[in-house]
Amino acid sequence: MAIEIERKFKVLNDEWRRAVRTSTLLRQGYLANTERASVRVRLAGDQGWLSVKAMTRGPARAEYEAGIAAADANEMLFGLCEGPLIEKWRHLVMHEGDEWEIDEFLALNAGLVIAELELDSAQQQFVAPAWLGAEVTYDERYYNFRLSQHPYSRWPENLRALP
Repeated sequence: MAIEIERKFKVLNDEWRRAVRTSTLLRQGYLANTERASVRVRLAGDQGWLSVKAMTRGPARAEYEAGIAAADANEMLFGLCEGPLIEKWRHLVMHEGDEWEIDEFLALNAGLVIAELELDSAQQQFVAPAWLGAEVTYDERYYNFRLSQHPYSRWPENLRALP
């Protein structure tokens, strides 16, 4: 079984931008969300992916991923996925030997910036960068499948007062 161990954090400021090594535009959508798993299609640059993730809260969960043709991914994104797509820039940043993925969300999730770190074990230690904010690993609102259902811009604390 493929297990992904990942911690998620809010980002405090833009200091991380100085260390960006690469950036890729990601578009992803969900074909199914059940109590047990989500099925996602993703287009990352010119590569398509089909992923199945267990609906386990916390840092460790089963994840299965297979590459698919970009044209197929694009057709699924715009023809089969429900809810708004997740669009984001994924920036890779090195800090103290660890590769951080900084997701800068766009469209309905604009304004949200999340740092993710994949680990070899749930107990693995790491050096927290100065730009790292509160941990949101256990807060489902920050999971991508939830952001496709309840975008960040529509969270009550983010709604602007009507004139």
